[in-house]
Amino acid sequence: MVNGLRRTYRPEMTPRLRALASAVVLLLPLTAVTAPASSSAPPPTSYDVLGDSYGSGFGVPPYGACGRSQSAYGVLVDGRVRLELDDFVACGGATTTSLVAGGQLAALDADTDLVLQSIGGNDIGWSQAVLACLAGTDEQCAGAAALVRSRIATTLPGRLDTVHGLVAAAAPNARVVVTGYPRLFSPEAGAYLGASAAEQEVLNDGADQLNAALRAAAERHGFDFVDVTERFVGHGVNAADPWILGAADPGAFHPTLAGYEAYAAAVTAAIRPGRQR
Repeated sequence: MVNGLRRTYRPEMTPRLRALASAVVLLLPLTAVTAPASSSAPPPTSYDVLGDSYGSGFGVPPYGACGRSQSAYGVLVDGRVRLELDDFVACGGATTTSLVAGGQLAALDADTDLVLQSIGGNDIGWSQAVLACLAGTDEQCAGAAALVRSRIATTLPGRLDTVHGLVAAAAPNARVVVTGYPRLFSPEAGAYLGASAAEQEVLNDGADQLNAALRAAAERHGFDFVDVTERFVGHGVNAADPWILGAADPGAFHPTLAGYEAYAAAVTAAIRPGRQR
């Protein structure tokens, strides 16, 4: 104790300690400079949009070529979960055959990360069946629905296999996401034009069968399938809050803006960054 204060003992700096201290001082700035920087964020996932009018956003104008709308689900997901739209080539009225013949596959290459695709509804004459049930007799409705079911079971699988094989070959490193179709009607809301609740159920069953065929074909090729059925429940064309455009609209039986937003939400939920094929 010195004048009531405790003296702190400090060891005398030997030449060896002085050298070690100097080395530490010199090392600290070097360590700060050479410390590894935090890893940068991965690059965005580039994607292309192929398909028919449900892929082109038909129903919500204004339109570009092929009935392409900026309200299409493939456009709405741009910027979400680090997605970056590259080519938007979906075309209203496209079938599995015209998708290929119309040059949509030219959008794909080995650098394509992700493909969003909606196709198959026009291959089975779906719109003709809907028209028959709305404006035709019960017999015409039943006959058209039966024809659609037959095409789904016999013709569609082979056509889907062909187009899926070509997509996989054109974009060998891409993840492919196939989107389904909604049920068009809410039978609980009652008859719609000439379609009774029972006939609406028949058409909705056809949509379910179509989606089952689309899912099976997608899985055969290692693609993902996005089912939007549940999101559209209670929002059929005759519902109080329809997400399907009515028969008098130029975009009849295509999604409204709310419907395409539902599609975009379903696709976004299904996509996880980094999950490429």
